[in-house]
Amino acid sequence: MPLTETSTPYAPVAFVNAYEFTQGSGYSLPEYPFVRPPELDAGADGKHDIVIVGAGLAGLTLACALAQLGIAAVLLDEDDTVGVKGASSRGICYTQKSLEIFERLGVYDAIAAKGIQWSVGRTFAGADEVYSFDLRQQGAYNLSQQPPFINIQQFYIEAFLVERTRQFGHPGQRVDLRWRSRVTGFEAQAGGGARLQVETPQGSYGLRARYVIDATGAHSPFRRWCGASVAAKKGDDRWCIADVRFTRRPPTERHTWIEAPFNDNRAVWQHLMGDDVWRIDYQMPPDADPAQVSREDVVRERLARQFGADCEVEIVWVGPYAYRSECIDRMRHGPVFFMGDAAKVVSPFGARGGNTGIADADNLAWKLATVLRGHAPESLLDSYHDERHEAARENVRVTNRTARFLRPADGAERVMRSAAISLARRHPFARTLVNTGRMAVANVYTASGICAAGGGRPVQNVALQWADGSPGCLNDLLAWGGGRLVLLAFGPLSPTALARLSVLAAHAALRCVQVVAGDEPAHAVEHVRDRSGRLRAACGLPGTAGGWALLRQDSYLAATGDAIDAGVVHAVTTALGLGRAVDRPAPATRPRRTATAAAPEATA
Repeated sequence: MPLTETSTPYAPVAFVNAYEFTQGSGYSLPEYPFVRPPELDAGADGKHDIVIVGAGLAGLTLACALAQLGIAAVLLDEDDTVGVKGASSRGICYTQKSLEIFERLGVYDAIAAKGIQWSVGRTFAGADEVYSFDLRQQGAYNLSQQPPFINIQQFYIEAFLVERTRQFGHPGQRVDLRWRSRVTGFEAQAGGGARLQVETPQGSYGLRARYVIDATGAHSPFRRWCGASVAAKKGDDRWCIADVRFTRRPPTERHTWIEAPFNDNRAVWQHLMGDDVWRIDYQMPPDADPAQVSREDVVRERLARQFGADCEVEIVWVGPYAYRSECIDRMRHGPVFFMGDAAKVVSPFGARGGNTGIADADNLAWKLATVLRGHAPESLLDSYHDERHEAARENVRVTNRTARFLRPADGAERVMRSAAISLARRHPFARTLVNTGRMAVANVYTASGICAAGGGRPVQNVALQWADGSPGCLNDLLAWGGGRLVLLAFGPLSPTALARLSVLAAHAALRCVQVVAGDEPAHAVEHVRDRSGRLRAACGLPGTAGGWALLRQDSYLAATGDAIDAGVVHAVTTALGLGRAVDRPAPATRPRRTATAAAPEATA
């Protein structure tokens, strides 16, 4: 039975989530014009392989990634700008993994120029500092070319992604961004794919898509249209968020209070963002009235208690917020893929919301491209659910634990929190028990059907050296891979190993490169040098020589191994969803010498 909605004339985007109570001078957001789509004049449904619905963080990341890979798509958004009406700042804290993805997409430099890098976090209970960390002192973070975190208003990143997406592609191989286009109906097609009904200011039209990506956020209509079930939990935790500028600047660090004396012993978050704007999150009473806590005079009084009555404050934006957690049952329902907040909603503790939506998009983009190019079967797309649903469940679990720590139930939870705070004040060993948000890291895939031994772990964007001696990084190597898997063969390579890799690369969506340590001789024409050993360390290979690592385009390991043997063939076929394969006898020929525009020569 078709799942459709009643067609209604297009209306401007309305406020959601009590944002009608927001105040402040606000932000200046870009506006994108409505362009009349060809379907309105043709009088017939448009047909596309991919239609993305929702130009938020996840949808735009996917659009940009597909555009970079040369995959055409249509992106629909009901508004004419980035950000969310009435709450344009939204997410602010972006992890190293997200920054690495943005570097690969070509928007990192703009983000770094506008945003604020930070690595130090301090947690207080009253006047006592009970926990602190400096992520730059943790070796894993130091491997990457990107910093541990950058704070920047979400709408800036979305705007950077819009402009970058426009720079890619030729007619027939680009992403068509369509603003003021609201999807009001959905119908799954018997032969596969789906039909969408789209309302615009100049009329309605239909789109037929092989794949539909729902990035519409927490109020997704596709959940209902697809009959998707959602595990949800809504608490009574209430917050008021203030974006402000000060005449007297606090430290450029992440400060959190479990019990803030200037906020009736409730929690407070304090972060610096771009444009010299500070984000202050105040935990409110559970029965707080959204309109009252967001009034400018009430907010100014709250700020004066924290920063002093003599501190001059400009209120840029302020509004109430209530947190909840949700997780969809399946992240793929037939032709529809759910990502970002359409798939899961988490409390923002530890920056696990928008960052996981970015990772959702990065995970799905290379798989869609690989399938549409005919390099892998349709079944490869099922691994999107396997991997990202595991990540969603983990992030829901972690953030729910933080929410319970910040607003414990009476009884055992409150006793445990009080004990943890008391011990942390006196003993270093107890400080890690203080939970104001475990900072987000790239999720590990433990149950993925397309990862073989050693796979499922992220690899950071480490520095390397091209064959000609010029500097590069792992993202450059992935770009050189051109949308294919990239096999890193470490250490010396025998003629037999080189020949095997040559045959394998000729029959699969794969490029191979030798990774040479120090000044050792290279046996493959296409090679890079890992003088620091960081690339080997990032791949998690033991010892100092030998072994291989198979990398996917999302910079995750598909597998690792010791020798160039049948295990490599198995890893490649598994990563592409091709199932088992038999290792063919390798011919006694030298590897192909493939020219490369990136810098090195690199496919064995």
